[in-house]
Amino acid sequence: MELMIPLSSQDPRPLYEQIYQYIKGEIRNGGLKPMKKLPSSRELAKSLRVSRSTTQSAYEQLVAEGYLEASSRRGYFVAGLDGILPPVAPERRAVQEMFPGRRDGEAPDLQEKKWRVDFSPRGIDLDSFPFSTWRRISRAVLKEEDTEMFLKGSPQGDLLLREAIRDYLHAARGVNCTAEQIIIGAGNEYLLILLSQLLGRETGIAMEDPTYKQAYRVLGGMGHPVFPVGMDDSGFRVQELERLPASAAYVMPSHQFPMGIVMPVKRRQELLAWAMKEPDRYLIEDDYDSEFRYRGKPIPALQGMDDSGRVIYMGTFSKAIAPAIRVGYLVLPPSLMERYEERGWFYSSTVSRVDQRILAMFIGGGYFERHLNRMREIYKGKHDLLLASLKPLEKEFEISGEYAGLHVLLTCRGERTEEQLEKAAETEGIRVYGLSGSYIGKKDTESRTVILGYASLTEEKIQEGAAALAKALCP
Repeated sequence: MELMIPLSSQDPRPLYEQIYQYIKGEIRNGGLKPMKKLPSSRELAKSLRVSRSTTQSAYEQLVAEGYLEASSRRGYFVAGLDGILPPVAPERRAVQEMFPGRRDGEAPDLQEKKWRVDFSPRGIDLDSFPFSTWRRISRAVLKEEDTEMFLKGSPQGDLLLREAIRDYLHAARGVNCTAEQIIIGAGNEYLLILLSQLLGRETGIAMEDPTYKQAYRVLGGMGHPVFPVGMDDSGFRVQELERLPASAAYVMPSHQFPMGIVMPVKRRQELLAWAMKEPDRYLIEDDYDSEFRYRGKPIPALQGMDDSGRVIYMGTFSKAIAPAIRVGYLVLPPSLMERYEERGWFYSSTVSRVDQRILAMFIGGGYFERHLNRMREIYKGKHDLLLASLKPLEKEFEISGEYAGLHVLLTCRGERTEEQLEKAAETEGIRVYGLSGSYIGKKDTESRTVILGYASLTEEKIQEGAAALAKALCP
C-alpha cells in the first residue's frame, strides 16, 4: 500500500516525527487496521522524497512503542491493538487533526481553558523576548547582498554561529572546544539521531531515572538498549552504572530534569573515571537550562573537566531564547569528530542559514548576554515569589529542586499519591504535573511528587496558583 503522509517544511518537528505522529494517529483513529501491511522504509522514503534513515527512524519508534510489528523478510504490519486502545471520539480526532504537533491531551483550545493556573514545566516567559532587537537584526541580515548565505552551506552549520557558540560556551560554561567540533541542528531530537549514527545503534546507553523522556524515546526508537539508573542526592548512581552493559551515559549534571539536582564535583569525577576505564565509553552531557541559577556561582560544565575526550556536550537555545528558535548544538570530542567526517558529513544542516546568521549576530553583538542577564533577574523574582507563596504547604510538603532551572518539586510528606494531588489541585482549577511521567524504569513505590513550572506565569498567577494549591492540598 502507499501512504500519503502530509509533510510540511513549516512544521517545527523533524520529518521523522511528522511521519511517526501521522502513522500513530492513523492507527489510533482506526484509519490503519490491525495486520495491515505498510510500505517498506525504502518505498516510503522514495514516495515521500526523504532519506531512508528518516522513514526507518519513524518505523523503529512505532515498533518500539508497539504500534507496528516488524517481520523478517515480510516488512512492517500494524499491531493488533483492538481492545487495548479506546476508540477516539470525533471531537478528539478533530483536535488531533488541527494540532498534529501536540501530544495526546495537549490541544490548547479544549484543554487549557479550564485551568485557572497551569504550572507547566515546558513554558518560558515570552513577554520578555527582545522582539525589537530580533526584528532589527533580521532586517539587517536580509539586507545583506550575500548570495552565499542562500546556498546549502556546511553540514555542521554556519561558521559564524559556531564561532559565536564556541566563544559563549568557553566564557559562560567553561567548555573547551574549537568551532570545528560544533554541529548545529534543529532541536535535540535531530542531534541525538545523528549521534546515534556515530555511536552505533548497538551501543547501550544508561540514563538517569527519572529523566528527560523525549531523549529516552529518541534513543530507544533508534534501537539503542537503554538502561535506567537510579539517583541519590548527588544524582546519577555510578555504582549501578558499573554493572550495566552500557558504553555511554546520558546525564544532566548542571540541573537534572526533573529532579533539579546539581551534581557535585566528586560525582562528576566518578563519572569521568568510569568513562576512562574502557575505550569508546562516552558521557552525553545535556546542559539544557544551565543558564538559570539563583544561588552561588554557575557550575562549570562537565566537559570542561574532561581531559580525555570522553564528554559529548549538548545544548539548546529553547529555554534561553525561545523554543521556536529550534537551534541546538553538539560539541563532539576529537575521536567522534573523526567518525562524523566518515559517517555523518552527508547529513545537511537542518537549520536555515538565515536563522543561523541572525542568531550568530544576536550572540556576537552582545544581545544574548544582556537578554540572559535580564531573564535571570525575571526568573529569580518568579522563583523567589513561588517559594515564598508555597510556605503554607511546608508542614505537609517538601519543596526541592529549587535555586536553579525553571521548576520546583512538591513532595507530599504523607501518603497521598501524585494522582491524588493532581485531582485535588484540579478541584481549584490548578494544573500540576506528576513526576511519574518522567520515569523510564519500574518504580517500586507510587510517586508522591508533582512538578511546578513557573517560567510562563505572571507574578499574579504564581500567587493565585500557590494560594489555590494551599486551599486544595492543605484544607
